[in-house]
Amino acid sequence: MKTKMVPMLLTLFTLLLVAAPVAWSAESIHIAVSAPLTGNFAEYGQNWQKAISMAVEWINAAGGIKGRPLEIVYGDSKSDPKDSAALAQKFTSDNRIVAEIGDFSSTASMAAQPIYDRAGMVQLSPTTSHPKWAPGSPWSFGIVGTQAGEGPFMARYAIERLGKKRIAVLHINNDWGIASKEYFVNAATEMGAQVLGVESYFETEKDFTGVLTKLRGLKPELIYVPSFYNEMALISKQREKLGWTDVVVMGPGSLYSPKLLELGGNSVNGLYTSAVFFPNDPRPEVQKFVKGFEAKYKATPNMFAGVAYDAINLMAETIRKVGTDRKAIRDELVKTKNFPGVTGKIAFTERRDVVKDYRHLVVKDGQFTLFDK
Repeated sequence: MKTKMVPMLLTLFTLLLVAAPVAWSAESIHIAVSAPLTGNFAEYGQNWQKAISMAVEWINAAGGIKGRPLEIVYGDSKSDPKDSAALAQKFTSDNRIVAEIGDFSSTASMAAQPIYDRAGMVQLSPTTSHPKWAPGSPWSFGIVGTQAGEGPFMARYAIERLGKKRIAVLHINNDWGIASKEYFVNAATEMGAQVLGVESYFETEKDFTGVLTKLRGLKPELIYVPSFYNEMALISKQREKLGWTDVVVMGPGSLYSPKLLELGGNSVNGLYTSAVFFPNDPRPEVQKFVKGFEAKYKATPNMFAGVAYDAINLMAETIRKVGTDRKAIRDELVKTKNFPGVTGKIAFTERRDVVKDYRHLVVKDGQFTLFDK
């Protein structure tokens, strides 16, 4: 009996050690996240939350930041400028919070920017790509790249890779959509393309039949659509229903989402887009992230999960170096050079944004694939 009890007691003791909470040396370090957890852009915000939560679990399992656990304070902005600004007031007035990650859209981030600026708190956005956003405050940082880089990249994709020079544009009418349109159109024109027509729509619109009929009448070879997956799915289905199937469809990396494939179905086959993250990238940091995400959530992470994962890891590494003083965090972030993110190396320019390497993607047989033509 004694012989049997010894291994049983050892096993029980081991289980108790594993289950025992970590003895942290000090209180938690709080970072705020402002993201669209509900509403039209919820799929993006929920991917952020999954990636950030997983990263924090890993950081805390490894001992936290110098013995202190990392804790996230989430706020649901719905990517609405008013909600984003209200969260900024809440976060900056909370002395526990040392920095903020967010918001999702350029419009929401820019609405909250003056509040973070006045309070002296870092606002690090994983996805804001308006070229005027990061330069708008010394406390603002962006890690996804800007439309000043992606617009010309997409124009070269359309003209040099696909050989299309008669182009129409349909864009969402907000700060990001307008900037996306302008940088693409300007670059395409400089490359010798003919921009036949430019139309816009508001986020609440659901019926695109009229504007698509108008653009179809211009007989473009390619239509460029700066939008998000929900509107793009509707646009694609309505375009297909109209019988307008002899035009190439293209949009920026905002379309790189499994939800586009789910909602758009066959109508999005042949759509061209870009990405700063691709899950088949063999780099060790990418494969660790992808395998961990798939094991935890039973889904493959997309670009939006990738940039959120990079944002929290960059923030944690910065705090590890300089502590929790808000200004010290800002001053250290400025110095970031070649941080090994899953979406590529992060090095801030003088404008506190980054220059990204984009990948060519196309939807083929209901899946995003690399376009290597």
